[in-house]
Amino acid sequence: MNVEKGYVDEPIQDGIDLREEILRLKRERNAVIMAHYYQREEIQQLADHIGDSLALAQLAAKTDAPVIVLCGVHFMGETAKILCPDKTVIVPDLSAGCSLADSCPADEFERFVNAHPGHTVISYVNTSAAVKAVTDVVVTSSNAKEIVGSLPEDEKIIFGPDRNLGNYINSITGRDMILWDGACHVHEKFSVQKLVDLKRQYPDAKVLVHPECPKPVRILADKVGSTQALLNYAVDSESKQFIVCTESGILIEMQRRCPDKTFIPAPPEDGTCACNECEYMKLITLEKLYNSLKYMAPEITVDPEIAKRAVKPIQRMLDISRDLGIIK
Repeated sequence: MNVEKGYVDEPIQDGIDLREEILRLKRERNAVIMAHYYQREEIQQLADHIGDSLALAQLAAKTDAPVIVLCGVHFMGETAKILCPDKTVIVPDLSAGCSLADSCPADEFERFVNAHPGHTVISYVNTSAAVKAVTDVVVTSSNAKEIVGSLPEDEKIIFGPDRNLGNYINSITGRDMILWDGACHVHEKFSVQKLVDLKRQYPDAKVLVHPECPKPVRILADKVGSTQALLNYAVDSESKQFIVCTESGILIEMQRRCPDKTFIPAPPEDGTCACNECEYMKLITLEKLYNSLKYMAPEITVDPEIAKRAVKPIQRMLDISRDLGIIK
């Protein structure tokens, strides 16, 4: 079995129905398939659960399945493994990384933390297990505002790694958190000018913006929120048109949930593409999903000592989120 490329690189028999074979193997392995909203449409269609980072972490913590196939990026697989150390966690392509997580090397972040003693360390879920291991509480874009707000007003806080999300949380909570200088390459690429042009073209459209976007893009928003919050807003809104400033994979679920509404992906600054995609999320394919179930690889592993420390801030996030009524 060849996994040198980060995925099982074995030939697939000609003529097989990949969808049916994936479902058959899932049953045989007693596996659950979880997919992020940014995955390819064909992956989302096969998933038992789709959701944002908070939902996937919550589902991983609750599932009884002995095998979790996480169709997302590497840190999501790590989070599932940390919460479920006795389960087999598979990510169909281990090279599905995250530019935001990569912008925060664990050794550099630990030195940053040590240089600011007496601070509570809040890390975005889009980080490696090693970064989570030097963190007090993890947050997602779904719960960052509430978790930060639950801490005493005079508490000194380090927030990493997303500077845009951190700036947004500072602006709406009145905090003055010290921010690590990291960012998501997808959300950084949205063009203010192209967004303004789209608003002129669709004057009745509501603009939905993820908080990982820079402030000039957020200023143009009718709604700033996590992937799940933007989806909920679109479902509940009486508006019929929406310009969406986040990874375009979420449009699949938005359109499925709102077939009578129009969703326009906001384009990036560079290039001619009309949408903004995360190339890491799109690395997961039906072929890789099939082979991962067939060969039960590649499997996520986390150093036990790191996992022992990293599980505490993740569990604290889930506990606070339950206390605040964000999740059940």
